[in-house]
Amino acid sequence: MNDISIDRYDLQLLAALQRDGHATNATLGEHANLSASQVSRRIQRLEEAQVVTGYAALLDPQALGLGVTAYAQIVLERHDKNLASDFERAVVSMPEVLECFAVTGEADYVLRIVAPDLATFSDMMMQRLLTLPGVAQVKTNIALSKVKQTHELPLDHVARPKPQRRRVTYTG
Repeated sequence: MNDISIDRYDLQLLAALQRDGHATNATLGEHANLSASQVSRRIQRLEEAQVVTGYAALLDPQALGLGVTAYAQIVLERHDKNLASDFERAVVSMPEVLECFAVTGEADYVLRIVAPDLATFSDMMMQRLLTLPGVAQVKTNIALSKVKQTHELPLDHVARPKPQRRRVTYTG
């Protein structure tokens, strides 16, 4: 958060917006016991502070014929800034890659990829992903079923006061 104070009303608005980003200010105000104009001012402040970074429609991949979801762990040949930049630039241009994270551990990157079917996924892997410069190894996992998927961030920790560190002095 960009040095913004968030109170319980803001938290209620953020929770409601995460559930329904299309809700009117009047509807949001009902959730937080605020007027529509108060909601509007608060949301504008949260947007300006980049707590709220945008709004989107959530689409069902299955309904659009994207029946395969895969997670790919990518290992690069070497840790080189230019190689990593080239890889990241290439991945950003691939519409099938929905998320890409640089990670710690055995892999350098983890990608979430969607495809219509296994054949299309295989072609994308073999002809595009594996041929990117610097890719040394790829391990993939195909999702069998969706157990949980949410876009809603947990907000409980925001309302909790941060624990105070106790100063301990030794008088020995």
